[in-house]
Amino acid sequence: MHRLFCRHFLKHCFLLKMAATLCGKLLPKQGWLPLTQTVRHGSKAVTRHRRPMHILKQKLMAVTKYIPPTRVVPPGAYPSQTKHVQEDDPYMSVLKRNLNEVFQDSKMVAVVQNSASNAEDMLILKNRLNKHGIAVKFFPNEVVRSFLKDSVYANMAPLFIGPTVLVVSKEPKAKEMLSTLRASPQMTLLGACVDNTLLTAQGVLSYSKLPSMAVIQGELVSGLTMLTSHTASMLQHHPAHLSALLQQYLKQQSSEGHAQAAPNAAEAT
Repeated sequence: MHRLFCRHFLKHCFLLKMAATLCGKLLPKQGWLPLTQTVRHGSKAVTRHRRPMHILKQKLMAVTKYIPPTRVVPPGAYPSQTKHVQEDDPYMSVLKRNLNEVFQDSKMVAVVQNSASNAEDMLILKNRLNKHGIAVKFFPNEVVRSFLKDSVYANMAPLFIGPTVLVVSKEPKAKEMLSTLRASPQMTLLGACVDNTLLTAQGVLSYSKLPSMAVIQGELVSGLTMLTSHTASMLQHHPAHLSALLQQYLKQQSSEGHAQAAPNAAEAT
């Protein structure tokens, strides 16, 4: 009987203690702190170092290591090592041959940009230029750049961008060309090659202000003739002057001789 009473009492105390614990956890009191706090101290032992692997296991891991296959390069991702030589079609070859003849036969080749000029304006411009012996040639920019790439006129390649035309003449006629282009505002001069010399638009304007070759040759011939005549007069002046002095000297000597001979003859008589 006593033993049964003790068992019920312990059971009742255990239940009260458990209820008190649960109530303390679920309904904490405001401003209440426990008298003792549990602090967890971490282990000071270093456990991050890898354990040494056995030599046999290392060999086994090296033998069984996965080696991924080489990535297959898709075709066309890199340029081919072999250069493909593209042959020109017959029409382009004919155009390049004609362009070569134009550059060989013309001393002035000007590049003019065509800014929305209609067929009528172009025909009027052609007629005005033909009066001065200047022709207008049309070539595709692709053909011109392909021709200039392998020629001595390679520096003219940047001028051929957009719609352009060639204004050529067998003799340099920059002044006549500029005066004709001023009447066509749609045509803009970009540059020119005059006597194998590449000029900008400002350079062509300065070249047009120079006198013609005939005038320069006339001035040169007149200058040389003047120098030659002056040299001949200088060369003839000194001998003539010397001969005049000698003649005057001889006259003086002869007059003095006659003057001395006259008193002597008078004394002798």
